[in-house]
Amino acid sequence: MATPDAIAAFLLRDVNRAISAHDLIVDGDRVAVGVSGGKDSRTLLDLLVRGVDIPGRYEVVAFHVDGTEVGLPDQTQELIPWFEALDVPYEILPIQVPDDEPLPMGCFRCAWNRRKTLFIAAERRGCNKVALGHHADDAAATALLSLMYKGKLESLAPRRPYFGGVLEMIRPLLLLTEREIRRYARAHAWMMPDEPACPHGQETRRTKVEGFLASLPRRERRQVRANLIRAALASVPGEEEGA
Repeated sequence: MATPDAIAAFLLRDVNRAISAHDLIVDGDRVAVGVSGGKDSRTLLDLLVRGVDIPGRYEVVAFHVDGTEVGLPDQTQELIPWFEALDVPYEILPIQVPDDEPLPMGCFRCAWNRRKTLFIAAERRGCNKVALGHHADDAAATALLSLMYKGKLESLAPRRPYFGGVLEMIRPLLLLTEREIRRYARAHAWMMPDEPACPHGQETRRTKVEGFLASLPRRERRQVRANLIRAALASVPGEEEGA
């Protein structure tokens, strides 16, 4: 098996390509990285700590929103030693749930509250960018979901301003496939939770669409994914400002 360093050099080519094409990270940025504990977000943090190719310097701060209160698995025992080994500043954040929020919440509200918690902490720590670990397969699934259930073709934007531009969400992994990220996680032998990240994750429309795309032969899946992303990015992405 290839070493993590060798795979990282390969992955960083596409990460750097995405960053350059969309100006995702520039000199002086302070980037908050949302780390759920899964392979995607851990790959994102690891690659950003290794360093991307930009003229100038940037800083990285890791944030993990602890969702055990709403039924998510506890990842802190695995993540805290890893953050310290990377020598990256980090915070473990309890999820902020409104007092009148019914529990258990649905998937959309859970994700909304976790993102809000992350954004509030990022602004408090002086970050101007929030990096999330969405990849090419996520973008393709989002485009197909939008087409099937909303009747229009939208996908994940490489970058998106929030709160009038006070914060900007970026997705540096958007040109990487899930297969490439999974290979990197295996090379590191990262411990991942056995259960799904969300206890309701197998019940969602997204899971069904992702299963359909994953069922396609690899060559066909690559073509379908590229076509969906290309078509969707030519339209206006369907994400609203705010959190």
